[in-house]
Amino acid sequence: MEAAQTKGRILLVDDEPAILRTFRYCLEDEGYHVATAATALQAESVLHTQVFDLCFLDLRLGEDNGLDVMAKMRVIAPWMRVVIVTAHSAVDTAVDAMQAGASDYLVKPCSPDQLRMAATKQLEMRQMAARLEVLEGEVKQTQAKVDSQSPAMMAVLETARQVAVTDANILILGESGTGKGELSRVIHGWSKRAKKGCVTINCPSLTAELMESELFGHSKGAFTGASENTLGRVNQADGGTLFLDEIGDFPLTLQPKLLRFIQDKEYERVGDPVTRRADVRILAATNLDLGEMVKSGRFREDLLYRLNVITLMLPPLRERHDDIMTLAERFLASFVKDYARPATGFSVEARDAMLSYNWPGNIRELRNVIERASIICGEELVQVAHLGLSAAESNSGAPRVGSELSLEELEKAHIAAVLGSSSTLDQAAKTLGIDASTLYRKRKQLGL
Repeated sequence: MEAAQTKGRILLVDDEPAILRTFRYCLEDEGYHVATAATALQAESVLHTQVFDLCFLDLRLGEDNGLDVMAKMRVIAPWMRVVIVTAHSAVDTAVDAMQAGASDYLVKPCSPDQLRMAATKQLEMRQMAARLEVLEGEVKQTQAKVDSQSPAMMAVLETARQVAVTDANILILGESGTGKGELSRVIHGWSKRAKKGCVTINCPSLTAELMESELFGHSKGAFTGASENTLGRVNQADGGTLFLDEIGDFPLTLQPKLLRFIQDKEYERVGDPVTRRADVRILAATNLDLGEMVKSGRFREDLLYRLNVITLMLPPLRERHDDIMTLAERFLASFVKDYARPATGFSVEARDAMLSYNWPGNIRELRNVIERASIICGEELVQVAHLGLSAAESNSGAPRVGSELSLEELEKAHIAAVLGSSSTLDQAAKTLGIDASTLYRKRKQLGL
């Protein structure tokens, strides 16, 4: 019964016992879970107690009109697909039923194959609709993670929304933990490819040989251990999006093949000379300076040009001061629910500590800190002690003019403070009296 429920649950509604019996046996033989009803009242009662994916509904149901019954069904179980079953003389009415919301109609008498084919088609459509609902929910949840009140982040999101509807390749830059992966999934969800997959490949995790196989697939016997044909991530992403996470670590020897695929949408599996094609949109992300890597010969310049048709720079959390507590409260609500813990908020001191902290690990660090605090906090409000923040990274403990420190340490502290209080990098550069490119180099030099 458990396997049958997984395959699909079907309700048969007909006032002819012979039809009910024949349909039921036919569908149960295929592994479906089947329930029956001979009247509109019985059907309504069953729908209130059980969940069904599909209903075969007789158009002439005794004294009841099948269209009226279907209208009630759509209220009780709006997700359930309904196939109208009718005689030849009522085909026109069946078409009217489809216009009223029926998924299809079946003319009786029908063969077992026709019945099975109708059930298979409608259940596949139901599964696809359910999967789409899940994906849309995931996109909404992911989008909530990148929502922002910070002017700098809001500008990035606005640009991302504008370019998401195109097929332009996008390069997402930012420090580790700033949410590059989450933004890539949101962009995919906003795009016309949203109904297809968003496939991620983590570039630092594999050698060049394994990366090529993972990306493009391989044929059986192509190398030691290749015991079967493998499609590869490019094939999985066909029609959708391929996200190359930490593209700066992509093997140099494999970059020409990636460049060719981006340009021509063509590739070959390892050990297979057949040229294949895939319609894939490329998103890439890194926390490295690809321009410097090009100068040092560690990254191909032509590949960089292909990847950064559009560039999005994610600001670090210390430059998103308005978002710190919003994110912290969202994480806390999630974790206390998952772990069944009592905390419902933060003390004033805990809030001050989080707002004065530099968050070198960005959103990922904030999430980890809140998860730990939610677990160890046994009271209503999270206290400073539960956060475990390092005083060395607190703005409140920043070096002061006249303290015993080097000029470089003072410069680093001042730049960090200006960055934390500025809504954009351009604004910070203007405050510091330098141009944005100089500020970018100083951030890298000072490890900010």
